[in-house]
This record gives sequence, C-alpha cells and structure tokens, in this order.
Amino acid sequence: MDKKRATLIGLVAIVLWSTMVGLIRGVSEGLGPVGGAAMIYTVSGLLCLVTIGFPDIKRFSPRYLIAGSILFVSYEICLALSLGYASTRHQAIEVGMVNYLWPSLTIVFAILFNGQKSTLWIVPGLLLSLLGVAWVLGGERGLHSDEIISNIVSNPLSYALAFAGAFIWAAYCTVTSKYAKGQNGITLFVLLTAASLWMKYLLSEQPEMVFSVPVVIKLLMCGVALGFGYASWNIGILHGNVSVLATVSYFTPVLSAALAAILLSAPLSFAFWQGAIMVCAGSLLCWYATRR
Repeated sequence: MDKKRATLIGLVAIVLWSTMVGLIRGVSEGLGPVGGAAMIYTVSGLLCLVTIGFPDIKRFSPRYLIAGSILFVSYEICLALSLGYASTRHQAIEVGMVNYLWPSLTIVFAILFNGQKSTLWIVPGLLLSLLGVAWVLGGERGLHSDEIISNIVSNPLSYALAFAGAFIWAAYCTVTSKYAKGQNGITLFVLLTAASLWMKYLLSEQPEMVFSVPVVIKLLMCGVALGFGYASWNIGILHGNVSVLATVSYFTPVLSAALAAILLSAPLSFAFWQGAIMVCAGSLLCWYATRR
C-alpha cells in the first residue's frame, strides 16, 4: 500500500478513537454503565472479526497471551465504567482526560522495563502531564486544590478507574512491545472484554437497558469507532509513516475533549482547555526525551 495513503488511514484511527469518550458516555446513559459497555464491545468484537480476523493463538507467546489479555480487558473495563459511572457529562469528559495520562506513562514504563534510552526531558514532561490533569480537575479556576479534592471526593470511583486505567494501558503497551513479536491479539482481547462485561451484567444488579434511536446510533458509531479504529491503526503502523502517526496521536486528548463536548452538548471552560494542552505538551516532551 502507498505510504501516504496508509498514513492517512492511520490518522483516521486517531479521529475514530477520539470520539470514544463522548460515545461511550452517550450509550451508557441509555443502556447503563455495564450493559452499555457490554453492548459496545460486543459490536466492536464482531467488527474486529470482519476487519482484522481472529488470531492464531498458537503463535502467541504465553506471556503475551496471558498478560496481554488481562491488561487489555482490565483497561477497557476501567475506561468504559469510569465514563459510565461519571455523575455528569462534564465529569465524564474530565475523567476521560485523566485517562490520557497513559501516553506519558507508557514512555516512562518503556524506560523502566524495556531499556528505552531517554534524556532528563522525561521529568518535566511527566510533571507537565500531571499538572495538566490537576488543572482540568480544578474546574474553572484552574489549579485550585479545594476544587480538585471536591471533584475527586464527589465521585472517587470514576476518577480511580480512569487513573488506574492509565497505568494499566501503559503496562499493556510495554508488554505488547516486549512479548507480542508481531502478533496482534486485538480481536481476541475485545471479545474477552465483551464476555467479561456480560458476566458482570448477568451476575450483578444492573439498570434496565432502554433502547432508543439516538442510543442505538451512538452504539453503532462507538462499535465502528473501536472496531475500525484498530483495523485502521494496524494499516497505518504497518505501511505508513510511524513518526507522523506517533506525533499526531499525542494531540488526541484535545481532539477527544472537543468531540466529546460536541457529542454530549457539554461546553468546556477555558481552564479545561489549558489543562488539556498541558497534557498534550507533557506527552510530547516525554516522546522528545526518547528521541535525543
């Protein structure tokens, strides 16, 4: 495939994934946090079967199969439920921003566990990302400790799930880089995520699923965004300009927040955008630290 075309297809994946925060929240409002997530990953898993296909598990290393499965499923559940359990739409967007600590953490994990070389720029990069998240949680006044504490205390479960998810995804990326050896278990992992969520739905008391035209549309859009997103990203990584894709991906927090604000009709404050830009800048600094 032509390199430019493959790069464009990879960029489409970034746009698709940037819609996830708004769409997951929209689906959960109609189908419930657990039921909505189970439906999303079921649709996504079926699309992955069509676009990527089911992997040959026999070719997987045991470490990648076991650790990859556990980490991927854990992350996706943390992400979906953190958004679904958010008290308001605005809080869901804030929770989504906490999740975007993972790019910086992924680079830190690569340095600690995979022997990635780095300069001291990694320190201000990580601190800037953390500052950006704190700025977002501070509300309209920016970095304000009382507002940050109040926000977290109002819904500790959502924020804890998002924060844990950032570390889990960083660990997943580290494991994949070290043990995957070119294998792609995404289809298997998405289907395992769906199965895990259906088990939770059936074994615990959950609100009734209320299907409506807007909810069904968002469900299908979310399934497509996740399923086709992985397929597009694979094409971009295999045949496109990886440096361009990596650089653009660090701007995902801002794009994700913008699309979520539109999809959820939830205007965001100037302080929020300041924090989002800090998260992006911190991620880019971390990336730059590994390129020197």
